[in-house]
Amino acid sequence: MKKIWDRYSYAILLIILSCAVAFILSLRFNADVEEKFLTITVSEGDSLWEISNQYSNQHSYSNDEFVSWVQKHNEIDGDRIYPGEEIIIPINYEVGSLTEYASAVEE
Repeated sequence: MKKIWDRYSYAILLIILSCAVAFILSLRFNADVEEKFLTITVSEGDSLWEISNQYSNQHSYSNDEFVSWVQKHNEIDGDRIYPGEEIIIPINYEVGSLTEYASAVEE
């Protein structure tokens, strides 16, 4: 084992240091934007596509991705949603700016 360490110690240390830096950078960038969820009540005439457009400045999905996410997480088969139904939608916010979305919460 000592022979291996003596021969490759610089390479081993470089690999460990690279992994540590990559891990720290990934934590830093992932901490800037965090996904949260908002419960909304469906109104007459609403569609998942329209809801995606309505909240487009609060999520980072394309309309198709948003609709798929909502269908999956709310166990919706097809595109039909009904007035009065409560669904969960994804929103993003930057850490420290939660108050910007406080007015978007529907009760």
